[in-house]
Amino acid sequence: MTDTQKTMDQKPSQPQGAGMMKYGLIVAMLVLILDQISKWWILKGLDLPALGSVELLPFLNFTMVWNRGISMGLITPDTMTGQILLAGGTVVIMAVLAVWLKKASTKVEGYALAAVLGGAAGNLIDRFFHGAVVDFVHFHAFDYHFYVFNLADAAISLGVVALLIDSFINDRLQRTEKNIKTTDKSSMD
Repeated sequence: MTDTQKTMDQKPSQPQGAGMMKYGLIVAMLVLILDQISKWWILKGLDLPALGSVELLPFLNFTMVWNRGISMGLITPDTMTGQILLAGGTVVIMAVLAVWLKKASTKVEGYALAAVLGGAAGNLIDRFFHGAVVDFVHFHAFDYHFYVFNLADAAISLGVVALLIDSFINDRLQRTEKNIKTTDKSSMD
């Protein structure tokens, strides 16, 4: 067995089942707690609903938005039935993420799933208590205004990006490992 093959046989940062689940749930809870604290401060400490918008930097405001839709205000259900279906869909997605988290094969995958799970939980809590998600981070430059979002949205977005990058890297590692095994096997013949 070559040194390269030995290295390739070692899976990158392999958590296993319950271990990753434990750390993943800690990360998800941390995301959830930070998200809810930030929203509490926006609503009660700063009282952003009364202020509307507060300029922090020339390109960053806190702007109060009640988001009744999904990500960045897309697909906004106008009925109570639509809101219930949206919340129910979120619960189903969270359950799927929890199962996936238990089966995570790398730490990056596990922590990324945990970030998405914690963010989804934070926004679900908003829907339950406020009937909408509390969004307030508002980036803008020149005449362009990015969607107003919150910490949960950021965790979800960063988690999805990390999942995509991790998937791409693992796919490349597996293809490289396969090529090395094929090369080593053919050199033995």
